[in-house]
Amino acid sequence: MANTEPHLCFRAFVEALKADDDLIEINAPVDPNLEAAAITRLVCETDDKAPLFNNLKGTKNGLFRILGAPASLRRSSKDRYGRLARHLGLPPTASMREILDKMLSASTLPPIDPTIVSSGPCKENKLEGDQIDLTELPAPLIHQSDGGKYIQTYGMHIIQSPDGKWTNWSIARAMVYDKRHLVGLVIEPQHIWQIHQMWKKEGRNVPWALAFGVPPAAIMASSMPIPDGVTEAGYVGAMTGTSLELVKCDTNDLYVPASSEIVFEGTLSISETGAEGPFGEMHGYVFPGDTHNCPIYTVDKITYRNDPILPMSACGRLTDETHTMIGSLAAAEIRKICQQAGLPITDAFAPFESQVTWVALKVDTAQLRRLKTNSKEFSKKVGDLVFNHKAGYTVHRLVLVGDDIDVYNGKDVLWAFSTRCRPGMDETFYEDVRGFPLIPYMSHGNGSPTRGGKVVSDALLPSEYTTGADWEVADFEHSYPEEVKAKVLENWETMGFRRRE
Repeated sequence: MANTEPHLCFRAFVEALKADDDLIEINAPVDPNLEAAAITRLVCETDDKAPLFNNLKGTKNGLFRILGAPASLRRSSKDRYGRLARHLGLPPTASMREILDKMLSASTLPPIDPTIVSSGPCKENKLEGDQIDLTELPAPLIHQSDGGKYIQTYGMHIIQSPDGKWTNWSIARAMVYDKRHLVGLVIEPQHIWQIHQMWKKEGRNVPWALAFGVPPAAIMASSMPIPDGVTEAGYVGAMTGTSLELVKCDTNDLYVPASSEIVFEGTLSISETGAEGPFGEMHGYVFPGDTHNCPIYTVDKITYRNDPILPMSACGRLTDETHTMIGSLAAAEIRKICQQAGLPITDAFAPFESQVTWVALKVDTAQLRRLKTNSKEFSKKVGDLVFNHKAGYTVHRLVLVGDDIDVYNGKDVLWAFSTRCRPGMDETFYEDVRGFPLIPYMSHGNGSPTRGGKVVSDALLPSEYTTGADWEVADFEHSYPEEVKAKVLENWETMGFRRRE
C-alpha cells in the first residue's frame, strides 16, 4: 500500500495522534452501552485527548475497538485544530483558515482518479450471511434516550448513480435495526437522498457500502457540501495530490478505500423503512420517543482489518465532529460561492457557540463601499444566494461583519452581532427557503419544520457602507500605546499571571 500517511490511512492517523500526545489508550474493559460514549462526550466538552477503547465488552470475531472524538478540538490554542489538520496532512498548528483553504483547494484543480488495487487491509477478515449479527457487535449506545445503537456516526456511505457516472461518499447517521439491517437518515437535499431517488425511479434497490475508518481526508470530503455530481475520490486526490487506493467490494461493483478498518456491503432499500431515532444530534438535544420512518440498509457482507477500530462521534453540545466539520465545511463552501458571485466576502465560518447554525461572513468594506449599495440591498443579495444553495442548507443565520472582526473567534462574532445589528431593522428574513429540520426550533418549534426560519443579520454599521469605520475599539490591543502594552506583557508572568499562549 502506498497510502500510508496519516491523512490517507486511518490506522496511521491514530498513530499520529499518539505521537502528538493527543491519544489516551484505555485498556481496561469499557462498556459500549453508554460508558464509552460518556467518556467521549466529556472529552468533547473539555477538549481533552481522543480516547481509544482497546477492550470493549462484547467484542466478537475481533470486532472491534473504538476511537472517540476523532475530529474534536485540542485544549491548547497553539494546536487547537490539530486533529482536523492531521486529517489533511497539515501541521497540527494549522489555523482554521488554512484547513478550510486546503479543503477548497481541490475545487480549482483537476481531479486525480483513484488507483484500483486487487486487495488491501480491509479484506483481512470476512463475515457473510448467517455469520452476521449486528445485534451482537459492541455497537455503542451513545445517549440514554437514543432509539438504538448508532454504529454509524463517523463512517462513510458509498453509493453510485444508476448510470455509474457519480459516486458519492457521505456521512449520515444509522443505527442497528436487527441482525442484518441498519436504519438511518436519508433526507432531502443531501446527495445520498438524490441518488436514492434516482434508483427509486429505476425501481431497484441501491447497491451500497459503508466504510468505517477511511482515510481521514476522505471523511472530511464526505462531510463537505461539494457540488452535485462531483465524485469525492477524485476531489480528495486533487486536494492531497495523491491517488487514493480503492478496492472492489465482494458483493457489488462499488469501490472502497483499501485501508478501511471495517466495510459493510449490501443494499439500501427504495421501499422498506423502519423506525429510526431519536438521537442526540449536533444541536445538543434528544427528544425521547421522537422516531421517524427511514430507509433500511441490508448488510450482506462485512470485511475488516485485523484488530479494527470503529471511529465514533458522540454528538451533542460543544464541541465534537458535527461542529468542527459540518459547520466549518459548509462555511468554506459558502465563502467560495459568495466569491464566485462577485460578493466582497473574504472569510466565512460557523461559530461553534451558535451550535453551527450561524455563519459569519467577513466583508471587505472598502470593496463594499465601491459597490455603492446599502444594507437591505446587500443583505438580500447574500441571503438570496446562500439560502437557495445546498451549501446554506444547515445554516439559519448569516451574520455580516466588518474588517475588524475575526470570524474564527466566536467572541468577536457575538460582540459584533450584539452591538451592531439592530433587531428587526438590520435583518432580512427568509420564510420561503428550505430549512434544516434537525434544528429543534424547526422540528419541535413553531412553523414548518422544513421551510423558512432563516435570516441575514447585518452587523455592519452604516458608516461601513459610506465613509468607513468611525469608532475605536475599547480593548487591550487598541486602547493603549505600544510602549505601555509592551511593558505590561513583559512583566505579565512576573506579576503572577498565567503564561499567555
